[in-house]
Amino acid sequence: MSKVVAIMTNEVEDIEYTSPRDALIGAGYTVDLVENEANKALTGKHGTKFMTDRGINEIVLNDYDALLIPSGFSPDQLRADNRYVELVKDFMLADKPIFAICHGPQMFIQIGLTKGRTLTGYVTVVPDLYYAGAIIKDESVVVD
Repeated sequence: MSKVVAIMTNEVEDIEYTSPRDALIGAGYTVDLVENEANKALTGKHGTKFMTDRGINEIVLNDYDALLIPSGFSPDQLRADNRYVELVKDFMLADKPIFAICHGPQMFIQIGLTKGRTLTGYVTVVPDLYYAGAIIKDESVVVD
């Protein structure tokens, strides 16, 4: 079975986790929700309650096929923690798929690997991505 790791914390944009998660599960993937510790309750911006499956220190890159980074205030909080930054960097260097939604690409700025990558993001994130060397496309979905 293919596995996806989703990294997020409180103040995530609820539907930007639930909608991709449901689509991935419907396609036969297992999605592990990860934050600082397993079995931790999280609350989305709109009040949805989530329970983490694993803690960040338990994650092994080779156990997962892809990474999901939902938006809201979550990515900005996570990028201050080097454990999440390193995980995103490892996924990029391994050339594994990363689904970064809306503010999710903020994580890429921290790792210094945006130069020459084709990206999209929320309007306030786009200038940061551009100045970090990304090629910006104003499209709903971009594949690099």
